[in-house]
Amino acid sequence: MTSWAPRLRGRDGPLYRVIADELAADIEEGRLAPGTRLPTHRELAEKVGVTVGTVTRAYAEAERRGLIGGEVGRGTFVRHRDTPRHLPTPAPDMGDDALVELGLNWPATPPGDPAGTALRKTLDALQRSPRLSELLDYQPHAGLLAHREAGAAWLSRFGVEASPEQVVVCSGGQHAMEVALTTLTRPGDTVLAEALTYPGLKVLANRLHLRLHGVAMDEQGLKPDALEAACRTGAKVLFCLPNLQNPTGAVMPEERRRRIATVVRKHGLTVVEDDAYGLLLDRRPPPLWALVPESCWFIGGVSKLLAPGLRIGYLAAPAGAGVARLAEEAGLAVRMTPPLMAEVAARWVEDGTADELVARRRREAQERLELAREVLGDALPKAPRGPTYHLWLPLPGGWRAEPFTARARRRGVSVTPAEVFTVGPATAPAAVRVCLGAPRTRASLEKGLRRLRETLEGGPEPLASIV
Repeated sequence: MTSWAPRLRGRDGPLYRVIADELAADIEEGRLAPGTRLPTHRELAEKVGVTVGTVTRAYAEAERRGLIGGEVGRGTFVRHRDTPRHLPTPAPDMGDDALVELGLNWPATPPGDPAGTALRKTLDALQRSPRLSELLDYQPHAGLLAHREAGAAWLSRFGVEASPEQVVVCSGGQHAMEVALTTLTRPGDTVLAEALTYPGLKVLANRLHLRLHGVAMDEQGLKPDALEAACRTGAKVLFCLPNLQNPTGAVMPEERRRRIATVVRKHGLTVVEDDAYGLLLDRRPPPLWALVPESCWFIGGVSKLLAPGLRIGYLAAPAGAGVARLAEEAGLAVRMTPPLMAEVAARWVEDGTADELVARRRREAQERLELAREVLGDALPKAPRGPTYHLWLPLPGGWRAEPFTARARRRGVSVTPAEVFTVGPATAPAAVRVCLGAPRTRASLEKGLRRLRETLEGGPEPLASIV
């Protein structure tokens, strides 16, 4: 992250506009290169002696001018001049000299991806359906029964046996997380999570005024003894990702899951289990849902497995818990999940399209993983055995995650530093997350991986002498 600060003395006009003008000038004169990560709103406010609101307005003005772009959970960056404003910064595959995006965890899209063809076929069938006009009406907050039935069928692929009455149809996995946590917690509550966790949880916890407490991990995921100790905080909710954990990629083995289940029962924890990537695995241990069904809430989305634009997620509640409160919370956020989109997802689950797309994503992820192993070699000491969209890359001695990320961006490849995923005040490890799905082609992925390898081989810059 740059230590950039604007020069405010001698400048007239509203402070937010002065900051935006200074930012524009430094970009124009080359003092801020494309891809540079800017200070957070609070850091810049403290540095120059203005309010956080002033910095927020300044960054908004700079973004309106197309100078910078923000990425949830990652920060604010100087844009490339030719980056379209509606795309994340930077857009993937925009030319030989453009940044290769290995920081965004997008699904691995295979050549000739059939999702578009499948959508055209489904929409063609829908326009001849006598039920089409019904999809334009208000629907129950929990979703139509037919869509909840499809949700239960989809969740069964994860090893979750739930009736349609236990399922709420949500607008994606993030919405399902919000529905679950607003149902199970109150402002000020403590929620346990892996010490390195999905950034969307951190954003949501902040918005809901929840305290996150990080639980220590190892290469198998959550450590049972650390979870037991964390229960002393009084927390009653645990959020975790046992399959292809984001960001570390850990897959919790069955024996570890059973030990976690024992701790959950002993302390009366409620578990929110998120499985965004599990179907990429050929074989999966049983979900925590199957081990503690009385106290587990399960999220199974489709965006990472079928198509990002298909914003459907299914949230299952324990038997007997009832979904009335869940449905109420879902309705408060979005009134109802768009029925047309839910219908597309339901038809894909029912006619086998979903299984075909998952199989294609799995094969593409496996081939991209093999490419990463080939290019990174011994720089990837613990490469996953099976398909995955993301890798956890420990950095060699002397590197810290933030400087490495900045150096990599200067070399033309974006990755995400460990600081983004770290929960609470704990020190972030020297590691970065590397995503294999965002580049549209394997050629672009290979280019980004080689730039990453070159950054590693270059070694960290020596510290300046202290006089």
